[in-house]
Order: sequence, then structure tokens, then C-alpha cells
Amino acid sequence: MEVERKLRELGYELPEPAKPVASYIPYIQVGDLLFLSGHGPVKDGKPTATGKVGREITEEQAYKIAEEVALNCLATAKAALGDLDKIERIIKLTGYVASDETFNRQPWVINGASELLIKVLGEKGRHTRTAVGVNKLPLDIPVEIEMIIQVKRGED
Repeated sequence: MEVERKLRELGYELPEPAKPVASYIPYIQVGDLLFLSGHGPVKDGKPTATGKVGREITEEQAYKIAEEVALNCLATAKAALGDLDKIERIIKLTGYVASDETFNRQPWVINGASELLIKVLGEKGRHTRTAVGVNKLPLDIPVEIEMIIQVKRGED
């Protein structure tokens, strides 16, 4: 419960894990890898933010939204594992940013998620990453993130 204690110390709270909005499962574990489906800024089945970054949403707002999405991912990881302390490390994060055609700072937006993971997990939170600008995301959300997490061996 060290990871959750760290979250609380930093002033964060894990939300309820989001339910899938379409025909897919939120996670699947294969061996010591936990694959998380794409998550967005969703609470109670509804988006908490909509629009394009660089148009309706500023870079600073999008950074905070990416942070929120990372928390949603951690909530799903907890549902899958029972305990966030079973995370060995975050392997890969892929971030999609619904962007105005002139916006090109997607990596700085996705830093919201990356920096939260590092604050909470330390070195275990450092990961490989892709940050991409897209024309549109489901439900008109501005940020979607998927992750691959390595789970401590023997803790399936």
C-alpha cells in the first residue's frame, strides 16, 4: 500500500475504475505484463473534458487532463492487481492528443501523465513513450492513454 500512501501524500485520489465504453476489456495480463486499454478523462461513464488541444483546451489544461488520465490508468491497474505495490515498473505509455491542426506540443501534454507516474512510483515510473497528435478521439475527449506495466514475478 506504499504506492497508494504516496498518492495520498501528493494530494491525489484514485477514482473508481472506468467501465469500457465499447466492446473491449479494460486490461489483460499475459505473464508478468499487464496491458491497459486506452483510458480517457472519464468519470461515471461521462467525459470530464472535451475538445481539441490548441483550440478549446490549452496546453496547461491538457497537461492536467493527462495527469487525470494517468490516475484512471492506475485505478484500472489496482483493479487488475489488487495492490499497486505489485507494479514492477511502467514499461510503455502511449498518449494520443486530439489536437488543433496547428498544435504540435503533444509530448508536453503527455508529460502530465509521465511526471505523475514518476512522482508516485519513482524510478519504476520511468517508461518508454509515444505521444501522438490525432484529429479526433472517442467521446470528443482531448487525451487518451494506454499503458504496458510489468508486474512483480510471482504476484499474478
